[in-house]
Amino acid sequence: MPIPLLARGFQEGISSIPYAWTVLKVVPWVLLVAALKYYFGGARNGSERLMHSKVVMVTGGTSGIGASVVHELASRGAQVILLTQHAPSDVFLVEYIEDLRKATKNELIYAEQVDLSSLHSVRTFATKWIDNVPPRRLDMVILCGNTAIPSSATRQLTEDGLDEEWQVNYLANFHLLSILSPALRVQPSHRDVRVIFTTCSSYIGARLNLQQIEAASTPGAGAGASKASRGTKNSKNGKKTGAGSKKPQVSLFGASKLALMAFAHSFQKHLNAYERPDKMPPCTRVIVVDPGFSRTPGTRRWLTGGSLWGLLLYLLTWPFWWLVLKSPQQGAQSILYAAMEAKYGRGTGGWMVKECQEVDFARKDIKDEEGGKLLWQFSEKQIELKEKEGAVKRALANKEQQERENQKNNGSSSTKSAAKEQTPGSRRSRKVNK
Repeated sequence: MPIPLLARGFQEGISSIPYAWTVLKVVPWVLLVAALKYYFGGARNGSERLMHSKVVMVTGGTSGIGASVVHELASRGAQVILLTQHAPSDVFLVEYIEDLRKATKNELIYAEQVDLSSLHSVRTFATKWIDNVPPRRLDMVILCGNTAIPSSATRQLTEDGLDEEWQVNYLANFHLLSILSPALRVQPSHRDVRVIFTTCSSYIGARLNLQQIEAASTPGAGAGASKASRGTKNSKNGKKTGAGSKKPQVSLFGASKLALMAFAHSFQKHLNAYERPDKMPPCTRVIVVDPGFSRTPGTRRWLTGGSLWGLLLYLLTWPFWWLVLKSPQQGAQSILYAAMEAKYGRGTGGWMVKECQEVDFARKDIKDEEGGKLLWQFSEKQIELKEKEGAVKRALANKEQQERENQKNNGSSSTKSAAKEQTPGSRRSRKVNK
């Protein structure tokens, strides 16, 4: 028992207790590590709000921070719609949803195929959603999907010919919310509707030069068009590389996050400017959240540089990363706070949340209305151009497929007709010869 041992140590000295000095040497270090781990873990969401009857749309909800957000919201009774690049019949996705339903005891978890690296996929889903009559209920949109390409890795282009970081982190989100805007504005005035953008501290040092971004995000444009045509196909994900392999002049990851925050401010202005038929104030609020640095698959890929040697170094230094980086569950706390805290259900919106508290934007140009307007116009033109190119490619592909099917059908019909022709050894030909 500890009490007799303590009494013995008090009477006869600490040396009389076995391993006492060893324990006294180790305990301070254990307490120090625990204190540092608690500090780097960040703030915790203290909201106990239930989410029953809430319809929540989430991108990036199958891994990392997004998966933790989905698990917590589903545990609180929310109906969750996962926007994922996988088809609903994909084995991984089916098993993931089944496990999630069992773990959260919530059957209202569904998936829709929305590939952020395809503008056509985004439009197909969003237009199908808003075309529903009567309008569907939508209480929350949480944008957790993003990608980070290591600086040493080859730059990748999407099927639309855009840089993957720029399209997935910003342009696809702009496209999605631009189309879903009527679905958000049509919600009843008493409903608490929130749109949550996730960002990263890299936006602080980013540059938002639209000319440089256009040159970096569309490496096949202009003088580089001939080089883009010689780009090869990646055997793993089918995305083009080659012309997009050059390192861009600007950090597209930081620029995409800065552009996303500027769009979030402009989108709130856009929603507030809408005059409702019932003359009630707008019910949709935009919140920008910085979850902090976490041990997500994307962070691990960026730290390792996408190489085996980088992975080995990461494994050797894993205790350090375990200490200073948040777990995905800890990284989700600020997002959950923004989704559940009651005070964000009223007001004009446009807040930023970090460590479960409201903070100011580190960049003043985020609220620049003229810059936001130019970014909005630039994004619309870029999407319009790429969608036209994509429509032409799909039309040509469909035409080629139709021609192949026609040739196949003609070939099969000619084979059948040849089989029906009389042969010298047939019974009919023998009758004619007689």
